[in-house]
Amino acid sequence: MTVTIWHNPRCSKSRQTLDLLRSKGVEPKIREYLKEPPSKAEVEKLIGLVGGDPAELIRDGEAEFKSLKLDKTKLGKAEIAKAVAAHPILLQRPIVVSGSRAAIGRPPEAVLSLLK
Repeated sequence: MTVTIWHNPRCSKSRQTLDLLRSKGVEPKIREYLKEPPSKAEVEKLIGLVGGDPAELIRDGEAEFKSLKLDKTKLGKAEIAKAVAAHPILLQRPIVVSGSRAAIGRPPEAVLSLLK
């Protein structure tokens, strides 16, 4: 089973989640999404894998989000995917993908259910 972490090494939660995976014997494929930005289709797929409210995948505290004058509560899946693809800093992090499921590592322990 391939496990991938959408990772930002400058983010403490992302680093903690990567350390947690490694402590469980999992060496994930690391996708530094700021260096290798996702396409709109990839973000839409992530939204589907994580499930729940698509707005959970967007970071509304970022200065870039505020400058875009977006309202997180009014964004649909397509708008979120388009915004994140154009501005990858807006992607909630980290996201761990395992097979047909994914989880946001906030807190890092939230990804442990993917390892079962």
